[in-house]
Amino acid sequence: MNPFVSKSIFMLGIVFWLLIRIPYQQIQKQNIIVDQRKTLQEKIVRLLLLVGILLLPLIHVLSPWLNFANYHLPIWANGLGTAILALSLWLFWRSHHDLGQNWSSTLQIRAGHTLSTSGVYQNIRHPMYTSVLLLCIAQALLLANLIAGLSGFIGFSIAYATRIGQEEQMLLDTFGDEYEVYRQCTKRLIPYIF
Repeated sequence: MNPFVSKSIFMLGIVFWLLIRIPYQQIQKQNIIVDQRKTLQEKIVRLLLLVGILLLPLIHVLSPWLNFANYHLPIWANGLGTAILALSLWLFWRSHHDLGQNWSSTLQIRAGHTLSTSGVYQNIRHPMYTSVLLLCIAQALLLANLIAGLSGFIGFSIAYATRIGQEEQMLLDTFGDEYEVYRQCTKRLIPYIF
């Protein structure tokens, strides 16, 4: 596949990603927050994700600055990357849809917050993280550049390592035994596996 086409597919995916999130951000602004655990660490992690998934790929797509790190991928890699990107977008949308008003971009609990255990949350506790992981895989397969292609993985790895435990603790503090039972019946990212 032509590098221009694969870059365009990835950037189009990012546009859809943003379009999926915008309505939920508007809903989130109306929430009354009862528990917020927004820290400097979380702000830094979110910035790293933004740099890894948006900024560095944009620099790669719009300028020659990162061309020194380009490499070639077989055509099947771009096809696989496109399919994984589509799956990522669907899971990202479905995660937001199933969470509804419970969704938040930061670690917070709103008034009237409920534990989501249906839809994609029936088998995966953190499907939105799974969708980001899939996006990072698609990024590596569509952007044949060591920096822009792999930067998403770096941001995701740091976010996963530092944030998911805090999120699970917040849910455990809020929902207690209900969350513990749910946690015992589900996997974090991949149904039936992990």
